Amino acid sequence: MNNILLGHKYEDIISMENLLEAWKEFLSGKKSRQDVQEFQRHLMSNILLLHRELKDKTYKHSSYEVFNISDPKPRIIHKAKVRDRLLHHAIYRVLYPFFERTFITDSFSCRINKGTHKALERFKTFARKESRNHTKTVWVLKCDIRKFFASVDQKILLEILNQYIPDKEIISLLSEIIGSFYLTKEGIGLPLGNLTSQLLVNIYMNEFDQYVKHRLKAKYYIRYADDFVIFSQDKECLIGLINEIRFFLDERLHLYLHPNKVSIKTVASGADYLGWVNFNDHRTLRTAAKKKMFRKLAENPKEEVLTSYLGMLSHGNARKLSKKVDYFYNLS
Repeated sequence: MNNILLGHKYEDIISMENLLEAWKEFLSGKKSRQDVQEFQRHLMSNILLLHRELKDKTYKHSSYEVFNISDPKPRIIHKAKVRDRLLHHAIYRVLYPFFERTFITDSFSCRINKGTHKALERFKTFARKESRNHTKTVWVLKCDIRKFFASVDQKILLEILNQYIPDKEIISLLSEIIGSFYLTKEGIGLPLGNLTSQLLVNIYMNEFDQYVKHRLKAKYYIRYADDFVIFSQDKECLIGLINEIRFFLDERLHLYLHPNKVSIKTVASGADYLGWVNFNDHRTLRTAAKKKMFRKLAENPKEEVLTSYLGMLSHGNARKLSKKVDYFYNLS
C-alpha cells in the first residue's frame, strides 16, 4: 500500500465550480467545432444535467466516434462525446496534480513541462554522464511495448488506482470511464483520444518506472509513453535486463515488448530515439520522420505547421533541413 493517498473527494470532481473550470480548459482551441458549438448553445443546462447525473450516480459514458489517422503508422482514434470529454477534463484537473508527485523525474510523456524535447535533452545528459564526458563507450538498450494503449488491463489499472484513491465514489466513476471502452476484448485497452487515458497510462506505467529505478537500480533510464531507454557502459548488463523487464511487464502489467523493437547500440554509432538518431555531440532527424514532416506540410501548408516543424528542427543538427522546409513551404 502506498503512503501517499489522494485527499480529494468525489464532490471535488463533480462540483459545478470544477465542471465550469474544466469547460474553460476544454474549450481552448475547439470553439469552431460543430459538436462543441452545439453543446455550448445550451451550456448551463447541459452542465447542470451532467452534474445532476454525477450527483445521483446515474451517469453513463456515451459510445465513441471511431476514425483512423496515419501518424506515421495507422492508428485508430476513439473520440468521446463533448459531455464525456468535459468530464474527462474535470477528473484530470483534480487527479493530475496529485499523481504528478508520484511519477519519476524521467518519464516525459503527457506531463506539464516535459515532452519530447526535454526527453531528448535528458538523453544527451545521460549519454554524457555515463560516458564520463564521452571518454567511455556507452550502450543504450531501447525497447518499446507492443500495442501499448490497446493492451492495458483495466482490472490491473483499477487495482493500482485503488492503492492511491480511498474515495470509492471516485473509483466507481473511473471504473465507468475505463470500462466504457474496449477494442477486441472486454476489460482490455484504453482509447487513444481520451485526456484521462494520457494520465491513466502514466499511472499504469509508473509501476514499471518504479521497478526499473528501485529494483533494477537503473540510474540512467528515460521513458516516453511506451518507448524507453537504459544507458550503461556494460553491454552484458543490459542484455541481462531484457528478460527481467520482459517478465515484469508480462507478470505485473500484462504488457509485452515489441519483438522487433528491442535493440542495444552505442551512442557513438547513433541511437534511434523519439524520431532522432542521437550521437555523442549531435542528433539528426530520422529518415521516416523527415518523410512524415514533408508529407504533413504538403497536406497542410499553413504557417503554424511550418513554425511547429522549424521549432522541432531547432532542437537538432538540422540547419540544411530547415532551409529545405522553408523552401518547400514557399513553393506551396
